[in-house]
Amino acid sequence: MAVPVGAHTLSVEQMGLGDHAFAHYADDEVRWGVLGVFAMLGLARNEKVVVMADPDVPHDEVVRQMFPDERPVQALERGQLRLTSMRELISPHRRFTAGQQLGRLREETLRARDEGYAGLRSVIDMAWVEDLGMDIEGVMHRETHAEALFTDRSYAEICTYDRRRFSAGTVEAMRVGHPVALLEHPGDLGAFHFGHGVRMVGDADWSTRAPWSSALRSALRGAGAGRPLLLDLTPVPFLSVTCAADLLRQVRDADPKVRVEVRCSTFHAGLLRRLGALAVAGLCLVEDEGALG
Repeated sequence: MAVPVGAHTLSVEQMGLGDHAFAHYADDEVRWGVLGVFAMLGLARNEKVVVMADPDVPHDEVVRQMFPDERPVQALERGQLRLTSMRELISPHRRFTAGQQLGRLREETLRARDEGYAGLRSVIDMAWVEDLGMDIEGVMHRETHAEALFTDRSYAEICTYDRRRFSAGTVEAMRVGHPVALLEHPGDLGAFHFGHGVRMVGDADWSTRAPWSSALRSALRGAGAGRPLLLDLTPVPFLSVTCAADLLRQVRDADPKVRVEVRCSTFHAGLLRRLGALAVAGLCLVEDEGALG
């Protein structure tokens, strides 16, 4: 499956309280990467983390896979990190309803705040759908009608789908139905072309320099002499000197009639200026103070 397309695509590092995200996997070796980063960021930000993983995977294995470098013993002991299941969440009810689940998650969020945490973030592996014999239409309705959980920005959630268990049509419907779609792996770089530009999402560093360079080359090659080409770097948390220099080189070597507008964070604009952006004809930096970087 291709990396999700659309303006709502983010890297997991960009997620915060108030975000409701779709994630996907089809490989047991990499299925835990995004979830582990999401959980570690929550623990570091004094948020409570609840994990409802695949019910077929023992809790000890879930912890080992999500935290391969160091087991979060203290977080587990004090209850900041809790492993549970959808069955336990909706207990004593045996049948899932969206109202029951949303109500229980709201209760968990309020409890987390009462316990002194900044909020609650949860990981929900959608393997529970098969485990509870839930119909997919009911799940779709829940996923697209959960806005009330996120409005006060005290709760964040990743719903992760195993592409081997769900049809391609269901996975695509879930991706589109979520406000946020995540890149498949931490550290990925996604390049999303639109009518007059390209939107970069993720880290632009040594490991992603090839797709970075290729995306810029393709966008510049297709640019015309009329409307400026927009390079949207606001969803790029990290921009290396190598990738920044490549951007300037490609714009400098492009058709002189092409004008390029780079929308980026103040920090990344400063890096580009230090590398000589002001001397590149046709290049305009537009700083977004709310952007990453």
